[in-house]
Amino acid sequence: MKITIGIIDDHQLFLKSLSLLISSFPDFDIVVEALHGKDLIEKLEAKKIIPDILLIDVNMPVMDGPVTVKFLTEKYPAIKTVALSMKDDDATIIGMIKAGCCAYLLKDIHPTELEKALLEINTKGYYNADATNLSFRRVIQGKHTIPSLTEKEKEFLKLACTELTYKQIAARLYLSERTIDGYRETLFQKLKVRSRVGLVLEAIRQNMISL
Repeated sequence: MKITIGIIDDHQLFLKSLSLLISSFPDFDIVVEALHGKDLIEKLEAKKIIPDILLIDVNMPVMDGPVTVKFLTEKYPAIKTVALSMKDDDATIIGMIKAGCCAYLLKDIHPTELEKALLEINTKGYYNADATNLSFRRVIQGKHTIPSLTEKEKEFLKLACTELTYKQIAARLYLSERTIDGYRETLFQKLKVRSRVGLVLEAIRQNMISL
C-alpha cells in the first residue's frame, strides 16, 4: 500500500509541480491538494480521507501554516505534518515545530533528498537532516545515552527552543554573547548537530525539553 500525501501551498504552479514530482516516487500517492488551511480542512472533511503525511507551506492566505498545523495536530493527530517553505530563519522554523510539525523542509530540497525525507518521516515519525546518521540510529533503537548537561546548558537549551535570538538569550541569562556562543557550540557537539534547528529537533526527540 502506498504512503498517502497531501500538499498545501498557495502557489499553484509549485503545488502542481511538487504533486507531479512526488507522484513519480514509487512509494507515494497524492490524495489531496489545497491552497491554504481552510481549503484543506474542507477537502479532508468532504473526501473523508486522512493522509499519512501533509506538506504545509508557512505563509498562506486565509489560514497560514502555524494555524493549520495546530488545528491538524488537535483534530487529526495521526497525520504527520511537515513544513515546506523557502523561509529558513530560526524563528519561523521553531514556530512550525512548536505548532506540531515533525520536520521542516526547504523548497529547494533535492528530489532524492525529498524522497528520503518522506520515507523516513513515514517510518520514524520525524526527519532531521542536521543530525548524524549515528545519532538517528541511536534514537530510533532506544540505545542512545542522553548527554549530561550542566544547569546553565539546560537553561540555554530551553531558551534556544524559543523564538528568542542568541543576543536576547544572552540578555535573559545576564551573560555575554561570547559565553552564549560557547554554550551553543558545546551543545552542538554533545547532540551531534550543526545548527539551531537541529539542536531543537534533537532536544525534542530525546525528551530533553518540552515545547
